[in-house]
Amino acid sequence: MAHHRRRSCLRRVATIAGGVSAGLLLLAGGHTYAHGQLFSPGLLPLGLGGGADCLPSFAPPSFAPPPFALSPLPPYLLSEAEAEAEAPQPEANLPRRLLPGHRSPPPPPCLPSNLNLDSEADRSHDDADAVLLPDWEVLLLADAEPGSKATCAFQGGASSPARALGRLPGSGRHAYVCPMPEPARSIQPLQAPVLLPTSAASADCPGHALLNWTDRIAFSSATLDNGDVLVFAKGVNHAAGGVQCIYRHCGDAHGVVASFPAITSVQQVTRCPPPPMHLNSRNTELRITVSATGEDPIPSLATYRPQQSESGLLLTPEKNLICACTMVHNVSKFLREWVLYHAAVGVDHFFLYDNGSLDDFADQVAQLRSTGIKISTVPWPWIKMQEAGFSHSAATHQSSCKWMAFIDVDEFIFSPNWSGYEQPSKAMLQALVSVDPDVGQVYLWCFDFAPSGQTSHPQEGVIQGYTCRRKQILRHKSLVRLDAVDHSLENAIHHFTLKAGFKSIWNFQARVNHYKYQAWTEFKSKFKRRVSAYVADWRDPINLESADRAPGLGVDGVEPVDWAQRYCDIKDNLLQQLSRRWFGNGLGSPGSQDT
Repeated sequence: MAHHRRRSCLRRVATIAGGVSAGLLLLAGGHTYAHGQLFSPGLLPLGLGGGADCLPSFAPPSFAPPPFALSPLPPYLLSEAEAEAEAPQPEANLPRRLLPGHRSPPPPPCLPSNLNLDSEADRSHDDADAVLLPDWEVLLLADAEPGSKATCAFQGGASSPARALGRLPGSGRHAYVCPMPEPARSIQPLQAPVLLPTSAASADCPGHALLNWTDRIAFSSATLDNGDVLVFAKGVNHAAGGVQCIYRHCGDAHGVVASFPAITSVQQVTRCPPPPMHLNSRNTELRITVSATGEDPIPSLATYRPQQSESGLLLTPEKNLICACTMVHNVSKFLREWVLYHAAVGVDHFFLYDNGSLDDFADQVAQLRSTGIKISTVPWPWIKMQEAGFSHSAATHQSSCKWMAFIDVDEFIFSPNWSGYEQPSKAMLQALVSVDPDVGQVYLWCFDFAPSGQTSHPQEGVIQGYTCRRKQILRHKSLVRLDAVDHSLENAIHHFTLKAGFKSIWNFQARVNHYKYQAWTEFKSKFKRRVSAYVADWRDPINLESADRAPGLGVDGVEPVDWAQRYCDIKDNLLQQLSRRWFGNGLGSPGSQDT
């Protein structure tokens, strides 16, 4: 239905310019446009003959989403060192954006003047194509690109530039982010903008339904090779005793076409059966969401398109033995070193989940691809949804990867046994996954490196720039065999739950060098956002003893006087020396490697 709204808005632009109202002509004559009927009054809710998709989503003053709780990670998923005394429930405990109170605005021009916006019957749109993110940013989804440059046109005449994020996995829809101008924030309830070509963005387009990221929301989906459909949603009440998968017509919250019990539902991931075959045979799009027993369905951005396998979109000519997956946000200065190093020691394909990067990430990826390295990027704009992103990766890349290393861009897999080699070799990582057939996961300890006296990002790269570390070892990461991952896709970022019949083992001959405590100019960015759903942002005064935090640093994000000398318990330059032998002056920036 998004294309109906866009065309409706464009007709209003034509009306403002003095043209004839195409909407009235179409309603009178029942004409068709392009690929199908532009308006069909009988299909619109409330019997509206035009512009019904402009109906906003309203809530009474007493509205509050039903209580919910994410299922905590079971004890067997956490090592003794990782287990927290009180595991945080971020969606319940972390600070939430306080939105202005509800008051009914005048009805948008596309609505009948006698429509009662406060009536329960008129608030039927639980789904939307836009969501309000933190910091007053709006994420919009569109079926087609509006042009090389796009603008978000808000109700009241305000506008802002739209930044393209790319095509989202699952739906294939184009994602855009735009800041909500101050005037638009005063219109209550908050309204989603309309995405327009910049040249047509002067029109005052009525707003549309806008979801809020702080509330319950189904935000993405994926269709797997076996037909199962994954729904990614936050706020699912797993304690309610059951979860239902719901398919409905786009734009009609009450137009349910199928409902099934979920196959599994853990954390932010629900595995659903596909809709009936007669719907799969149609070239149509359905909205998909979930609901817990006794609760209303969760408002949804997610869609389902028949006969479109998510993993099929990313197939490579042959299956790779080892791939690597990471979540990135403004880390392009680190990307080159991380990719080139791991490609040299055995990673065949990289999957980068882009969490809204604003730096030159795309340019860095293009440069790396030009060297022949296989890199796939996946737009993943969802806030604090790293676990869900890794679940998506584990499920959708099974046809292209046998093993996946789930590590961050400041983490480097290394074995002291490699010190005797003059050149890196892909056989190095291959040896780590040469295991018995019933092994589904290989654990590696993480060694946390210190600032090592650095006051700025070392030009030679992190491997050669940071040479001392903490003595205490708290975390681990894993190489995961994707076909051994449990159907629930449950993970703790560091590792996954495995299917029955598979086991996890430790490899003590290798490790992960985690360059966690870098120069303050880089480290301070960690205070802005943490991507995991199960750790607190460092500025929030909760769970202060978490192993995720920097010991003794507090919540203020102020550089300690002795930061550059902290955490340096053990001198460790093994990988630094090996890197110099293999790569010369390092991989930190183009041209730094000796030729």
